[in-house]
Amino acid sequence: MRYNNVCIEAMGYVLPPHVVKSEELEEAIAPTLRRLGLPPGQIEKLSGVKERRLFDPGTMPSDVAAMAGEQALANAGVAKEQIDMLVCTSVCRDYLEPATSAMVMGTMGMPRNVQFFDIANACLGFLSGIMTVANMIELGQINYGLVVDGELAREPLEATLNRLAQPTATADDFRQNFATLTLGSGGAAAVLCRKDLSKNGHVVKGAVTRSATEHNKLCLGKPDEMKSDPHGLLVHGTGLAAETFPYARREFGWNNDSVDEFVGHQVSLSHFTQTFKSLGLPLEKALLTFPYLGNTGPASIPLTLALGEAQGRITKGKEVALFGVGSGLQCIIVGVHW
Repeated sequence: MRYNNVCIEAMGYVLPPHVVKSEELEEAIAPTLRRLGLPPGQIEKLSGVKERRLFDPGTMPSDVAAMAGEQALANAGVAKEQIDMLVCTSVCRDYLEPATSAMVMGTMGMPRNVQFFDIANACLGFLSGIMTVANMIELGQINYGLVVDGELAREPLEATLNRLAQPTATADDFRQNFATLTLGSGGAAAVLCRKDLSKNGHVVKGAVTRSATEHNKLCLGKPDEMKSDPHGLLVHGTGLAAETFPYARREFGWNNDSVDEFVGHQVSLSHFTQTFKSLGLPLEKALLTFPYLGNTGPASIPLTLALGEAQGRITKGKEVALFGVGSGLQCIIVGVHW
């Protein structure tokens, strides 16, 4: 899938105010860890996540997504009246109905002409949102689109800690719930536009996808719980990434040296290490945010991209690969010439 007429005009992001270290989570379930014979430091040792961030209790996903959207519009110098479509890609939702995008629209005071809807695709939601808006720009149906995401980890974290603190919690419970302990909160947004309207010229080159839905039960999430098979996700997720990357090479004319920066979905150090090893790529090309943000779901990739630009690592002219493997399983790689 190639695009000729789409740019990412600007990014926006929101980081929560409360930092929670992995050792603090372990203190909450210390009796269980001792009973299971697990020494301190397991979360950081197994995942590489040192800390994550949480919003105030009562914060809604739409609040976070709206803050990120406002920042993205300001950074782009684009008025709300210019936006034709708003897409929310959050896993976390305010309600089952209406769409969280409706709440974002209302909070931001978006005009009545703006189309809105949600896209749900686990941790790949934001990339799916970029592809959907890019397709509509490419077809000439819209000029500007806003993709937003807001993720909250407080509820699943607190519920999981409560379950693991019970005297009946087993080693299997700890293993199956471990991924929840790596979650973090955050928000991100991107303004996309027609190439001839862009002032920054960050060109979206296209996207490739591959799926392996025979593994659709490796990670099952609910509002207060996420159970996963860490080993299965590692093996089959990295295998799918290795299967997908050659398609991106062919689609975008890349070789191993073409891509300057890899902005991936942030899960854990083991996933990154194994993925880059299987692709024959240096880990130094990956922007890593999970040590201090944790896994922020679909906000992970745009958050990392926005932080990379803010920190001066992603600069004009760099070739950037946005990639991730999400529950289901699916792998998406989006090529961007920044």
